Amino acid sequence: MLDKEQIQELSMKFEGAQPQDAVSWALNTFGKDMAFACSFGMEDICIIDMILKVSPDARIFYLDTSLFFKETYELIRKLEDRYIVKFESVKSECPLEQQAQQYGDALWKINPDLCCSLRKVVPLKKQLSTLKAWMTGIRREQAPTRANAKPVEWDEKFNLVKVNPLVRWTSHDVLGYLLKYDIPYNPLHDKGYPSIGCEPCTFPVNPGEDARAGRWRGFEKKECGLHK
Repeated sequence: MLDKEQIQELSMKFEGAQPQDAVSWALNTFGKDMAFACSFGMEDICIIDMILKVSPDARIFYLDTSLFFKETYELIRKLEDRYIVKFESVKSECPLEQQAQQYGDALWKINPDLCCSLRKVVPLKKQLSTLKAWMTGIRREQAPTRANAKPVEWDEKFNLVKVNPLVRWTSHDVLGYLLKYDIPYNPLHDKGYPSIGCEPCTFPVNPGEDARAGRWRGFEKKECGLHK
């Protein structure tokens, strides 16, 4: 287990390195004790490509809320075909039908925090409980809530190492990588959706807004609860 001093040193090291260096280090250090939690945004697709170039059998999973845009599900299939892999689908133990019976229809309109907890946070916590590290695609530029993210940090919420290879990248860097390697991405990104989550809670952003401004419109909410 890495101590806080080691984590800080690693974070400083990868602050000035390429994302691929952090990806390779994490894969070589943790192996099957680490997994990449993928949401299939542009950033995450870059990391998928970086990971599979190093370790074709690395663990990659996504939290399938059963509420994705059809474009997201189509993209998942395209990427699985491209890389000849099968991403692990992690679902809530509370199906949408059961959620509607217990809390009413469209819980996301009434209590989005509870909906995110049931469909994302609880399944993620269970998934991470067996790991020593996880990798994410978060970037500082995305929102003020992510401005202090480090390349390597201790995740106090889930009690394991968290690796964020793309924290320093801009949206221009991300798109440039995808175009360079001709990697498909969600067409909604070209229609004003820089951040894509569940269909009922994701809207286009307006000029000048941060990348996550289109999530949970009408609520004082910027994060689903996966990231502190």
